[in-house]
Amino acid sequence: MKPLTVEEVCKACGGSYVGPSEKLRETITGVVKDNRQVKKGDLFVPFRGANVDAHRFIPAAYEAGASMVLSEERLEGEMPYIQVNSCFQALKDIAAYYRKQLSCKIVGVIGSVGKTSTKEMLAAVLGTKYNVQKTAGNLNNEIGLPLTILSIEEEHEIGIVEMGISDFGEMTRLSEIARPDMVVMTNIGDCHLEMLHDRDGVLKAKTEVLSYIPEGGLLVLNDMDEKLQTVQAPKGVKRMGYGFSQDKIVYATESRAVEDSAHAARIHIGEEWFDVTIPLPGEHNLYNAMAAVCVGKELGLTLSQMKQGIESVGAVAGRNNRFEKDGCMIIDDCYNANPASMRASLSVLANAKGRKIAVLGDMGELGAKEKELHYEVGAFAAQKGIDVLFCTGELAKQLKEGAEAANEAMLTKHFPDKDALVAALLDEKRPGDTILIKASHFMQYDTIVAAL
Repeated sequence: MKPLTVEEVCKACGGSYVGPSEKLRETITGVVKDNRQVKKGDLFVPFRGANVDAHRFIPAAYEAGASMVLSEERLEGEMPYIQVNSCFQALKDIAAYYRKQLSCKIVGVIGSVGKTSTKEMLAAVLGTKYNVQKTAGNLNNEIGLPLTILSIEEEHEIGIVEMGISDFGEMTRLSEIARPDMVVMTNIGDCHLEMLHDRDGVLKAKTEVLSYIPEGGLLVLNDMDEKLQTVQAPKGVKRMGYGFSQDKIVYATESRAVEDSAHAARIHIGEEWFDVTIPLPGEHNLYNAMAAVCVGKELGLTLSQMKQGIESVGAVAGRNNRFEKDGCMIIDDCYNANPASMRASLSVLANAKGRKIAVLGDMGELGAKEKELHYEVGAFAAQKGIDVLFCTGELAKQLKEGAEAANEAMLTKHFPDKDALVAALLDEKRPGDTILIKASHFMQYDTIVAAL
């Protein structure tokens, strides 16, 4: 980050400084919440978790070279610190202050599905012309987004930030920090329905961002999503839609799978076009590419730069990663899941060679419709021609029921736990199979991947 003085940080978060006055003129060059990541010049922000209070690591942070620490409590001894009411709020306040010091453009990525993969696509495309900083992993909440903003350096020309929410009001709070110049909205799906109730609620919550896009800004929308089709840009903000119809500014034709490991298409920008092969499977990655092309067009990239960026994009850990084991192709997509991402991954599996085995688990935060939505995903798997469905989890019973209702001949099994599932899977699989592993993060299906 660009250096801030201790005094600036103190004012930004409304904290009370305790320590020698000369320390106020020292600079902070980074912000971390994990004392194990502290470097010389960092500000350490300790959070109180359910099991661990990071205030106990403040001495270790200073030993590692921290310039300053925040604290919600009075510290004994001679360690200087900034006392705040809430480290959580202080981090957001510091990031909001820092954002105002930045001259680079900020691109916010929003949507029920595809935020991380779209962010990676944007970074690959825009990186052919600009110095880009992006959200690390999926640090997209009220802690992760401030840390991303604070990681932007003076030399960065573009900052790409994921903005993830699960309740009303969260997008407003994220937007007050990020103040995005451009916003990409990927889709509106059945996510976080415990708090947002239905897709209309999801749309309402995510579009809280609109009032924060400045005049002269850009709103990029997936116009294949019927909810996003209804969204209008605020006054003075350009609206750019993408999809498969020729009335869009950016649209695709000749969309096709390239075996089971890539996807090809012709992407049009008005009267111009280029052919591209995306080195990732699934038509959903073409949507991500079109979103990146919209932003690239606005930022003056050439067609060759866009093509180069799209064709250089890589997979994200736990998201459609592929590896071979014992003659089987394993698709590791276990990081998270909701109905839309399940369908996208099952569509990828449907294009695979050999037997198609789906190892699925519960999807979380779906509210009153959770059983119905699991049932529908199970039916979708059967309709796509998946050969085998193995699952575990209480809600996953509905996956099995939906699949059986759609195709009685399909091999479906529900297991009491992951150990039983793994044992059966190791016995069932054979060379030539393609195995998809996907569930919500809390199901910890990465242990199944490791067991293979």
